[in-house]
Amino acid sequence: MSNRQYIPGDETRLMTIQRYIAQEERLHPEATGEFSTLLRNLALAVKIVSREVRRAGLVDILGRAATTNTSGDEVKKLDVFANRMIINALETGGQLCVMASEENESVIPIPEEFPCGKYAMLFDPLDGSSNIEANVTIGTVFSIFRRVSDGCRGTEQDVVQSGVKQVAAGYIMYGSSTIMVFTTGNGVQGFTLDPTIGSFLLSHGNMKIPAHGNIYSVNEGNREMWDEGFRRYIAWLQQEDTESGRPYKARYVGSMVADIHRTLLYGGIFAYPGDRNNPQGKLRLMYEANPMAFLVEQAGGRASDGSKRILEIEPTDVHQRVPVFMGSAHDVTTAEEFMAGKR
Repeated sequence: MSNRQYIPGDETRLMTIQRYIAQEERLHPEATGEFSTLLRNLALAVKIVSREVRRAGLVDILGRAATTNTSGDEVKKLDVFANRMIINALETGGQLCVMASEENESVIPIPEEFPCGKYAMLFDPLDGSSNIEANVTIGTVFSIFRRVSDGCRGTEQDVVQSGVKQVAAGYIMYGSSTIMVFTTGNGVQGFTLDPTIGSFLLSHGNMKIPAHGNIYSVNEGNREMWDEGFRRYIAWLQQEDTESGRPYKARYVGSMVADIHRTLLYGGIFAYPGDRNNPQGKLRLMYEANPMAFLVEQAGGRASDGSKRILEIEPTDVHQRVPVFMGSAHDVTTAEEFMAGKR
């Protein structure tokens, strides 16, 4: 299948996300179309979210919703809108048996009046939402599993699975342009929304992360609370050594979608370690770490909790947290060596 990328003005090179999904489906004669329809419905939902993100400063959708989510984060009105839009777009299609959202304490059942499917989906409707009012890049993260529970209606069992069992994962980044990056286990593809025609067009085909980078991305405000191994690693990155490409450049947005997207393109390492106040870190395994780890590995990178592969962690709770280190394989391996006391 062609991974030709779209160049504005060259209409002979169009590869829409719908066309890409259809071509992928033809590679699997046993496919029922259920999974393809799910991805298309998701693409439609995030187009609407993207529109509202761009209008947020002009309408009464920017601000606080006088509540907090299950992770203790203050919920903004746009979070609530994005959460409801994704649920509404996907609960009626018949492809899902259950959903789970970072904004909801318990799993989201498919209403009895709608048919159930064989997939379960988790999502963070607006990652980086604390940046909304500052007009900083935010995004949506999603993860899809096959149903494992018995019966039609799904349960928490379907959304609390190890990351290696994901059948698809990705993110939508609402920045200077809206980009949807996802994998179905066959590489990583990036599609940019062209608002003039209302379609996602292939812009980043077969994305590959460099094996070695020169950028590190971490909240250094927590440095004094990190363990000694990780503090030594960051100090090492900051030392000058032209042969090894040091010092590294520091780049940290505070929105995981934006930081991971940059890391995919340019290499290096993104980290959100645990610390003495939060040994398990801040990021959620099921909503953030697993889908991003799937993407990074499919792009040729490495994703670790500091000692083991994130995708192999057996989850015990849908809102479980985990330390995160992901990016170029060389950089993540080096970080693991420092934390293990080998360097």
